[in-house]
Amino acid sequence: MSQQTLRYDVVVVGGGSAGVAAAVGAAKLGARTLIVERNPYFGGAATHASVLTICGLFAQREPLEPVVGGVGRRLLEKLDEIGKYYGPIRNPGSGNVIVPLDAEGTKFALDQLILEAGVEARLHTTVIGCDVERERIRAIHCFHHGGVFSIEATSFVDASGEADLAFMSGNGVRYGDEEGRVQAGTLVMQFGGVSPEVQLHRHQFTAAVWQAKRQGDTVLTKDRGMVVRLPGSQHVLALFADEAVNGLDSASLTQAEMSARRQAWAYLEAFRQHVPGFKDAYLVATGPSIGVRETRHVDGEYRLTGEEVLNAAKFEDAIARGGWPVEIHQPGEPPRYQHIRDRAYYEIPLRSLKARDRANLWCAGRVIDCDPTAFASARVMGTALATGHAAGVAAALQASYGEAPAAATVRAELQRQGAMI
Repeated sequence: MSQQTLRYDVVVVGGGSAGVAAAVGAAKLGARTLIVERNPYFGGAATHASVLTICGLFAQREPLEPVVGGVGRRLLEKLDEIGKYYGPIRNPGSGNVIVPLDAEGTKFALDQLILEAGVEARLHTTVIGCDVERERIRAIHCFHHGGVFSIEATSFVDASGEADLAFMSGNGVRYGDEEGRVQAGTLVMQFGGVSPEVQLHRHQFTAAVWQAKRQGDTVLTKDRGMVVRLPGSQHVLALFADEAVNGLDSASLTQAEMSARRQAWAYLEAFRQHVPGFKDAYLVATGPSIGVRETRHVDGEYRLTGEEVLNAAKFEDAIARGGWPVEIHQPGEPPRYQHIRDRAYYEIPLRSLKARDRANLWCAGRVIDCDPTAFASARVMGTALATGHAAGVAAALQASYGEAPAAATVRAELQRQGAMI
């Protein structure tokens, strides 16, 4: 069993949208940067849970208004270069602005962003612990099939989605809302065999579920879910199979994923029987992982509130914009939306990314410090690209200066890298 120790300026834990943006942002400042990811590819929910729509890159008003630049914009450019950028569209059901994705194109585009920025990467790597000295994380300990190894760094970014590094290091974290409740998980389904000429009407899917339930189906949980046709493959993406799941617990995840796969086959049968144009439909893929929306939140230096989100708040230390409405999912229920004032955008302060109890830890993506309402907006991938970019820049500046950088310095570097703040 190997016991090597690696050394970097910045280490990013988690290779989803937030983690990739953090790593690229740090490397563009010249920091020697490593990104660690347990899956065999980058992309997080997009590539590992088939969440093939980026939410939050645009505000919801007319005309279309981008709110994320920097690494997020560069990702879209990369997708366009390989013919896999399909532009922003309005979801015909909710009216919200999304960017459809191709899973394999997204994996490749993220690889290219990592390589071009000079980021070093370790896929197939799980963080299992860390060392803390005088309120600073000194090193993380990782496992791969070759054994255990350690990575030392000056600054760290937790983009794990579950606040794993913050938790392991002893920084304050909390699970879900004030009562420990979390949003529902959903296993995304992809259906093939549906002609591109078939129009997708949400009420037909609702009626199909009702009819299946009248005929005795007791497996199906949700009768109103998102349905969208993916450009390119023309597969139908459907979000119906909800589960109440604790994304930190392997037993809960196992039960939820097995139950949700059972739901997927039941939904397929219901749609085949009762939705026009679905007679020859087949299940292309699920997940593979259930989409976990919420687990831990990091205690940071400032907690962004739902009131601030809904009222399009602005901050002097703003480092990112959020343009997605508050979106709350409970098992078996349709999503509940609350729109930002004027369907505009709010700003996210740097303080919400800075871990309260660990001097060299920054947070990105859905683990930043938000109350439950603010979280229901800030958690989405487009916003995660923006908070990740900011966390990576802050971490690199700290590695260079030896102390946490001033917000003005972070903002200036983000603007130099093309971010929208």
